[in-house]
Amino acid sequence: MEESHKKTQSQSPNHKLNPQIISKVEGSCHCGKVQWTYDSPIESTTACNCTICRRIGALWAYGYEGVALKFSGITQSYMRGKEIEFHFCASCGCSVYYLGKSKNDQGQRKGAINLRGAKEPESIAHLLIDHFDGLDQFDDLPRDGKTVRELWF
Repeated sequence: MEESHKKTQSQSPNHKLNPQIISKVEGSCHCGKVQWTYDSPIESTTACNCTICRRIGALWAYGYEGVALKFSGITQSYMRGKEIEFHFCASCGCSVYYLGKSKNDQGQRKGAINLRGAKEPESIAHLLIDHFDGLDQFDDLPRDGKTVRELWF
C-alpha cells in the first residue's frame, strides 16, 4: 500500500453532501500507551488488501502528520519497502498508524490512523468502507455501500 494512494477524506466531493461526516475521532492501542487523534472531516475509511494491511486488518483514515494525524506514545516501527513506516504499540503490539518517509513541500509526511482503535466504536459505525486493491491492481475499487457497522456490529 503506497502512502499516496488516497486523497484525504476532507477533499472528497461528497464532503458537503453527507450529514454523517464526523470531524474528530480519538483512539488508542489496546493498552492505552499510544494515543491518537484524527482531527479532520471524515466520511469513509479504507480497507486495503495488500500483503500487510490484510494481516493487520486496518481501517485507515488518511491525513498529514501534525495536521489531521496526531499521536503520542512509544511505538515500534516496521519499514515496508523504502517508503512506508508502520507503527505498532511497543507494549501491546496493536497497529496504530503508518507514515510515509517522504515529506511534502511543507515538511509534512502523509500517513493514516488505524480507526479500529477508536475509543468510541459507535462514533465511526456509520462510515462507509472504501476498498483499495493494493495487492493486484493498486487502485480503488467501486464502493459497495457497506459501513463499519456491518463489519463490526
